[in-house]
Amino acid sequence: MNPRLQTLEIDRPSTTTSAGMPTGSDRFSPNQAFVFAGLLMLAMILAPIAQAQDNSETRYKRIPTQYIAALADPDAKSGGGAQNWGLWTIDPGPRGVRIKNFAQLKAAGGIAPAQWTFDNQDWWLEENGLIMESPQFPMPPGKYVVTGNRKVMTVLTVHPMDVNGDSRWELDHGASIYDVTHLRCRSARYTPATPDSTCSPDQVQRTRFPIGPDETMPSAEGCNKQDYSVLFVIGVAEAS
Repeated sequence: MNPRLQTLEIDRPSTTTSAGMPTGSDRFSPNQAFVFAGLLMLAMILAPIAQAQDNSETRYKRIPTQYIAALADPDAKSGGGAQNWGLWTIDPGPRGVRIKNFAQLKAAGGIAPAQWTFDNQDWWLEENGLIMESPQFPMPPGKYVVTGNRKVMTVLTVHPMDVNGDSRWELDHGASIYDVTHLRCRSARYTPATPDSTCSPDQVQRTRFPIGPDETMPSAEGCNKQDYSVLFVIGVAEAS
């Protein structure tokens, strides 16, 4: 019998703390690091994984952590619209620019120290007030081992876009988007509210940061804002 990835039930936390996306020693508490390391080991131990849908075998390989910006109801277990999801293949947090340094970013022609380019028509913030580079849109179809760095790890399948441009997705074993969301990572996308609007990071109230797990990201005058859930990717399906 081939082993399968398992998900575990979890309780929703009642505390509100804040931390960034987990890269570097300052982004993990010891307990978080232990749990996440255990999840990584489990992902490797449980490969190959038998997929119940078609009884075929899929092998997964560990990868450096990637980050999905998902747009779905927290209770959803499957759905459409994954063409509107983004993927950061590297942690955008440490590559970000603080709002207080936005003037310097503009003076540099929008080129961040990490060599990504700021787009004043479409920009992102994270929970500590860092302007981030945009993720890759749309995220590539495939099978991803995802977790919220809590107690659930499972496989997310993102399907290719259909003839109508819609990309379906589903999580295995009854997991929901909430189950695999890293609650302390917050991300939001800002775009001009109207063609004539000035939508700028310096319109965001800095005293709102850091943003807690149960809070939405702050609004900005002249901007439309869309909050996204952040999922960690710790493995992907190997090519057959």
